[in-house]
Amino acid sequence: MKILTNPVLLRALIVLFCAGFAFLLGLIFIRLLRKSISDEADLSPDAAPSLETLPLHVYNTVIQQLKQQKHELHVQSQAEQHRARLTETFSHAVLSNLSCGVLVFGPNGLVKTTNPAAKEILGFASTTGMSAEDIFRGASVRKGNGHSDNAPPDNANPDDTFEVSDAPVRLADEVDAVLHHGSKRRQVHAEYETPAGQTRFLEVTVSPVPGSDDGLLGVACLINDLSELERIRREEQLHGEISAEMALELRTSLTTISGYAQQLANIRDPELAQQLAADIAQEALRLDRTLGGFLTDRRAPNGRAANAGANG
Repeated sequence: MKILTNPVLLRALIVLFCAGFAFLLGLIFIRLLRKSISDEADLSPDAAPSLETLPLHVYNTVIQQLKQQKHELHVQSQAEQHRARLTETFSHAVLSNLSCGVLVFGPNGLVKTTNPAAKEILGFASTTGMSAEDIFRGASVRKGNGHSDNAPPDNANPDDTFEVSDAPVRLADEVDAVLHHGSKRRQVHAEYETPAGQTRFLEVTVSPVPGSDDGLLGVACLINDLSELERIRREEQLHGEISAEMALELRTSLTTISGYAQQLANIRDPELAQQLAADIAQEALRLDRTLGGFLTDRRAPNGRAANAGANG
């Protein structure tokens, strides 16, 4: 009891007790902290395994899958390249064996693709990189030849358009109208002169080449050489005119001969009758020479036309 009454000793006991209690709390806190760290260390390998902890067969499986995917991609790429080569070869074979000429103009107005028939018809050794203005060089569209410009052909599509214009239209302008002005398919006839100076009559079909995004990839021109048919048409027209003249002349000669014959039937004078008979014979001879020459000239172009039809 005397110790408790001593204030200095009491104060020292209180300080000692507080220090011991604080030390005890520190030990408890440290133990709890160590336990928490230990629990987290035990849980961390299961929650996030590192690459080093993965089994070896997992690596092998992933590598095999990647190799398989690479092989499949390589096979697919080779197949697509093979299909592209086949398509290109097929297109080239078709263009090379077409009897009509084919010109394909790109969006810039220059030739991208052509075939041998187009080079032969147009008279160029090469047309790649040329424009429609350079190729057709002012060739004008003809009116009233073949398919009429006032009416579409019998086999025309409903979407086809055939422009009507009194002013001369250049063939290059037809290509430009489809390429740059949104015009639809056009089919025209034109009189064309080759670089060597040969005149040819062409049937040209100008069609747009649409892209997958509703854009325009270019313009395709199909060219047919109608020069031989035009020559035959002109010969037929000329012979038709000659036939009309010949028919008139034949009718006149027959009327003359008929008049001479009527006079000869009613005349009693031998000398006059002999003169009329001579006139009838002379008129018949002249008529025979005229008809014979016409039939000879008529037979020759028919033979050429038949040969041309057989060759075509």
